[in-house]
Amino acid sequence: MTNKVSELLKTIQISDFSSTPKYQQLADAVKDGIKNDAIHVGDMLPSINELSMYLDISRDTVEKGYKMLKNQEIISSTPGKGYFIAKADVKNRQKIALFLNKLSAHKKIVYDAFAAELGDDASLDLFVYNSDIIYLRTLLLNLTKQYDHYVVFPHFKEGRDRAPEVLNIIPKEKLMLLGKLVEDMGDDFPAVYENYEKDIYEALEKAVDPLSKYHTLKLVFPDYSDYPKAIIKGFYKFCQQYAFNHSLVSELKKEKIEKGTCYINLAEDDLVQLLDKIIQKKMVIGKDAGIISYNETPLKKFILNGITTISTDFAYMGEAAARLIKDSSNTHVEVPFYLTLRDSI
Repeated sequence: MTNKVSELLKTIQISDFSSTPKYQQLADAVKDGIKNDAIHVGDMLPSINELSMYLDISRDTVEKGYKMLKNQEIISSTPGKGYFIAKADVKNRQKIALFLNKLSAHKKIVYDAFAAELGDDASLDLFVYNSDIIYLRTLLLNLTKQYDHYVVFPHFKEGRDRAPEVLNIIPKEKLMLLGKLVEDMGDDFPAVYENYEKDIYEALEKAVDPLSKYHTLKLVFPDYSDYPKAIIKGFYKFCQQYAFNHSLVSELKKEKIEKGTCYINLAEDDLVQLLDKIIQKKMVIGKDAGIISYNETPLKKFILNGITTISTDFAYMGEAAARLIKDSSNTHVEVPFYLTLRDSI
């Protein structure tokens, strides 16, 4: 094995976390080697067997990666000798790391829209840090490769005051925030964000007529959650403005369901429990007790003749984020927020 082959092997990183197929990751790594001047026109590449054994991937994966490079005329092959670099003028795809605080139906909508808008212009690696700021810090400090962009949903259960410190691990010119802004981070980076306080206030204001049949509004806001406290501020502001009795429910299990109450629910798991409790009381949803659920998902229009939702346009969020990257823009974009009225209120 030549020194150049050995050096190239050391630079190839295949990630199991990446949404990019492994053969595409391999092709991108070869392009990076050309771009970084590690390999040149005429240099031999590792054999299919060498790469398969070294990277612990199948021969089929290596063959598919090499075939992609051959189709792009970046490499060529000579029978009996192997593969070699055929041209140095290559277009590299942007490498993007996306950090989700958690997996959910609406995060999948964001991800799918983001990936679709980027298309073949980027390779995308996905990381989930479970709303744990310490774990996010560990992930950032232990990445095995460099990225052109680091896209982060900054939602944390604890340690929110440490967010600037942790996010500053990422070079500002490579950082993008999704979902929310972080205080003391400035504005010299792109962001696509929700305005939580304004969004819930304006959405409830649009529903004020059907809500008038209820005397009390309750926001189900679990303790130790990663939901922004600005949601509570907007909820209180609305209730005070329109003279609704109101309170927070931190633990739904202990909640006593009463007629004349409309619940605004955040967590998907709590929605199931809330529906069950109301039905067990033999109350009619949308008449005796109301439900408004955060975040539109396809199933909610079918549950019990439809659940009213207040929701960010998650597809827009993903598309807008991708466009900012493609345009090299540092713009901050506020995402539209919608009320969808259904029979649950």
